[in-house]
Amino acid sequence: MTGNGVIELNAPIEQVWQKLMDPEVLTECILGCKHLDLIEEGKYRADLSIGIAAVKGKYDATISLVDVQAPESYKLVVHGEGAPGFVDAEGIIRLTPVEEGKTALAYNYTAEVGGKVAAIGQRMLGGVAKIVINDFFKKIKKEIESAQQSA
Repeated sequence: MTGNGVIELNAPIEQVWQKLMDPEVLTECILGCKHLDLIEEGKYRADLSIGIAAVKGKYDATISLVDVQAPESYKLVVHGEGAPGFVDAEGIIRLTPVEEGKTALAYNYTAEVGGKVAAIGQRMLGGVAKIVINDFFKKIKKEIESAQQSA
């Protein structure tokens, strides 16, 4: 599965970067994330409980931030395993200032699944991936813009 998108955020690039690097913000914005525990610099262990269609279940995951080029880009690498199967995903996030106080966040991702969850078909999995990713960016946008309004 692959996908991409761009969202515009009403905040300067430095503020967007800080939010994207904050484990508390990521915990709040990743669908089904109960907590992120720092394992080592840029690498976290996560407990995820996803409740969407046949992907429903608990996953133990590692989330790594690699190729970090502050405040412009990084690669997010996710490996999760649980009773429904496994998921391996990579996403690249790029930030670009568009005008005073606004930032464009562009992303692209690839994901591969296996185990029981893979039996439900790529069409359904693609839909679930879009739900999870759209939810994440909707929450990030809300988090960033509400912080910007209270500043």
